[in-house]
Amino acid sequence: MAFGFWGQTVGYSDLFLVLLLIFFEGVLSLDNAIVLGLLARRLPKEQQKRALWYGMVGAFLFRAAAIVLAAYLLEWHVVKLLGGGYLLYIAVKHLFFELKEQTNEKVVVDADGQPVLRDAETGLPLTENQESIEIEERVPIILGNAIPRNTRKFWLTVAVIELTDIAFAVDSILAAIALVGSPPAGHPENMPHPKLWVIIVGGIIGIVMMRIAAVLVIRMLDRFPRFESAAYFLIIVISLKLLTDWAFNSPAHPHVIDFHDAARPEFWIFWIAMLVALGTGFLPSGKAPTTSK
Repeated sequence: MAFGFWGQTVGYSDLFLVLLLIFFEGVLSLDNAIVLGLLARRLPKEQQKRALWYGMVGAFLFRAAAIVLAAYLLEWHVVKLLGGGYLLYIAVKHLFFELKEQTNEKVVVDADGQPVLRDAETGLPLTENQESIEIEERVPIILGNAIPRNTRKFWLTVAVIELTDIAFAVDSILAAIALVGSPPAGHPENMPHPKLWVIIVGGIIGIVMMRIAAVLVIRMLDRFPRFESAAYFLIIVISLKLLTDWAFNSPAHPHVIDFHDAARPEFWIFWIAMLVALGTGFLPSGKAPTTSK
C-alpha cells in the first residue's frame, strides 16, 4: 500500500529504508564523536571543550547541508561512480587494511556524556600512539597525522575537526542516495525524486540522534561487538549497488538493472546480500565485548 503527496510517494517498505539510514547515522555519529574527542585531546585542557563544541556544531551543520544537497546529487549520474568508489574504499580500508598494533579498546561514556576510548584490560585512557592509530582508522579520509602531537594551534585543530565532520556527512548522504535509487520510469524530470523524503526524514532523525546515539550504539556494541564491522559490510554492498547502477544504467535508460523492483532478480540479490551483511553483526565475537579493530 502506498500514497503520495507533493510528488513524493510513501509505502510501507520505505520504513525499513528510514530505519537503515538511522542505523548508519548512529554508527557514523559514534565514530565521529570519538574522533572529535581524540582530536580535541591534543589541545590544552582549557581549550578542549570549546573545540568539541565547534565540532558538534559543524557535525550538525554539515549533515543538514548534506540533506539539502541530496536533492541535487540524486540527479547526477556520475555521483554513482564517485560515491560507489569512495564508499568501497572506506569499507575495504576499515575491514582489511587498518593497523592491528594497538591493544583492545572499548568505548565508554564520560561524565560529559561523550563517547571516549579506554583500554579494555586496564580501563585507562589510550596512549598518544594508540590515539593516533584510532584517528587514522576511524576517519574516512587521511587526517590522522594532520596535527602534530601536543600542538597548541587551536584553529588548526578546529579546521581538521570540521574536515572530519564533512567526511562523515559525505558517507551518510552517499549511503542514502544508494538506498533510494533512480526515480521510477515515467517520473517527470522537473519533479524532485519521489523518495527524497526518505533521505530527509532519515537525515533529520540522524541529526537528532547525534546527542543520544553514543549511549544507544555503545550498548548495542556491548551486546553485539561485530555490529561495527557489519555496518561496513553493508557499505560494501551499497557501494557495489551504486557502481552497478552507474555501469549498466543511464539517464536515458535508468532501469536496465533495477534493484527496486521485486519482480527482478537483482532486487532479491541486493536485499539478501544486505541481510547477510547485517546478520554478521549477530555472530559471536569469541572474546569479551569491545570495539577493537
